[in-house]
Amino acid sequence: MLDLLPHLGTWPPAASGQRYAVATVVGTDGSVPRPVGTSMLVSEAGEVLGSLSGGCVEGAVVEAALAAMRDGGTRRECFGYSAEDAFAAGLTCGGRLEIHIEPVDTGPGRLRLDGLLALAGRHPAGGAALIRRVDAGGGGAVVVPDPAAFQVLQSAELAAMLGAGGSGGAGLAMRAAAAQLEPLLRGGRTGLVRIASAGERQQEPVSLLVESRLPAPRLLIFGANDFGAALVPPAKLLGFHVTVCDARPAFAQQDRFGAADEVATAWPHRYLADQVLAGRTDARTAICVLTHDPKFDVPLLQAALGLDVDYVGAMGSRRSHRGRIDALRQAGVADGDLARLHSPIGLDLGAVTPEEVAVSITAELVANRSKAAGLAQGSVSLKDASGPIHHYSRNHQDSSHHGRNHHGRNHHDSSAGMPEPEEAQWT
Repeated sequence: MLDLLPHLGTWPPAASGQRYAVATVVGTDGSVPRPVGTSMLVSEAGEVLGSLSGGCVEGAVVEAALAAMRDGGTRRECFGYSAEDAFAAGLTCGGRLEIHIEPVDTGPGRLRLDGLLALAGRHPAGGAALIRRVDAGGGGAVVVPDPAAFQVLQSAELAAMLGAGGSGGAGLAMRAAAAQLEPLLRGGRTGLVRIASAGERQQEPVSLLVESRLPAPRLLIFGANDFGAALVPPAKLLGFHVTVCDARPAFAQQDRFGAADEVATAWPHRYLADQVLAGRTDARTAICVLTHDPKFDVPLLQAALGLDVDYVGAMGSRRSHRGRIDALRQAGVADGDLARLHSPIGLDLGAVTPEEVAVSITAELVANRSKAAGLAQGSVSLKDASGPIHHYSRNHQDSSHHGRNHHGRNHHDSSAGMPEPEEAQWT
């Protein structure tokens, strides 16, 4: 639902005052096209915003949403694959979707239009979250303007939605809600939680769908060079707030870094210290050191590895990496902190050009962010591998930049264009 909010104010049915309902994926099984939390809006005229399955079940969902608007109630619908009924709405991929449908209303305890519009004004630049009740027959929502600071136990709205208004089990239900909801809210994640209601007549657990978005995580790129410039666009695509920092004005103040959110001209380790002091780094921050110059790298990495950040990576050949590790040990960096360093930076994709290297780095950022099992499916982190970093193919050797790699060395020698194994990262 949060992904649709930026479009809510300009969606013609909402702008013209039509009633509409929200259909949301709240359960999945098997192969499905979209995850839990995916939503679609349906107007009273049958117009839609968003998609739940790419077309497999949308028609049936529209009909169910229109029925919900007619009777004013919420409902849950299940869609799966049926070989027996070729005309039934279902998923050709063989999976199963459970859809919660709720009309947007103005009454208390309902999914309210004014709350959604207020939340839309905060998304995506700032933090925002929505907690919705999505069990059978349940409805309503709690708008959370600041998910990182939200205190479940202090929310009267949430207590009312749980049916915990003063009953004997109210404290227990709210504590259970706090334990499950707050990690999702503060982590900027989407999830479905079930909580036993404190209401005496409630037989089934209350199901709450949490959608939380925090301000964009920061990516600090140190090094205003070809690789830094290539990394900015894909990092923005991944949702990072991107800063490029370099101590050299002639490098930092180039137009090719204009897509970055910020460009700073400062000594890297001093800039990082200022950002920490200003509270602008956190556990989601990623730091990519692309300068490949010990006078910049060593003090910067010494500072970065002492921070509670999500990712620290540094560019360099294996030879330069060993020298950098020795310098960091001499500077007092503990082996446990050194183990956090992704160096050589990136996944082992055989990347050579700055653009390919950017893909390699962003692939490692994604894998690190999700602690992805993809690392065990053929893509290995370069820091955990050994041997040559580049795996040159004929295409690379025959490209327009052949004969010279980005180290600035000629490859017209008896090795037939192959780089030296120890000197073959993007430096």
